[in-house]
Amino acid sequence: MKQMIKRLAVFCGAKPGNDPDFMNMAQSFGADMVKRGIDLVYGGGQFGLMGEVANAVADNGGKVYGVITDQLDERGATLTSLHRLEVVPDMDTRKRRMMELADGIVAFPGGLGTLEEVSEAASWITLGNNKKPVVIYNYKGFYDPLINLLDEMHNQGFLEEQFKAAVHFSDNIDDLLQFMNSYHAPHHRVYHN
Repeated sequence: MKQMIKRLAVFCGAKPGNDPDFMNMAQSFGADMVKRGIDLVYGGGQFGLMGEVANAVADNGGKVYGVITDQLDERGATLTSLHRLEVVPDMDTRKRRMMELADGIVAFPGGLGTLEEVSEAASWITLGNNKKPVVIYNYKGFYDPLINLLDEMHNQGFLEEQFKAAVHFSDNIDDLLQFMNSYHAPHHRVYHN
């Protein structure tokens, strides 16, 4: 199968989490991206999983594209050793720009910001505003509760099957890329009276 993913946007926590395995996962994932010829697009930060995956890509010879807000840059959150850095005025611009620069979107474990970012990318699929694949990296079952919530949304009639299926959960980079490289965005939601 031909590889379509050349740049991957990674949404993830600016904190390391309590389990050191999360940082190890980010480091390993970044190194695996470079082995597959995939560049990183991410939020531009130096801390937590963000910094770990960015440093792993850069340390292994890959390109890292960071997009950070003025506010976070002024607070000293920016990783300076990037291939390219864009400083943007707000979080909405940051998310939109990251999605524009990338061929696919993956969410690592993280907090409210990560959840909000991947939720927006997924919800835009229903509107027809995001034609790019969205994968939630379910490392150590971190996102199992979200799988259950999406199932419940579907079961209760709030989320159509094609949109639920358009968000892939995986803990394996080969599976993740196979999904992304064969992805076809569903037709946007149609409303009826």
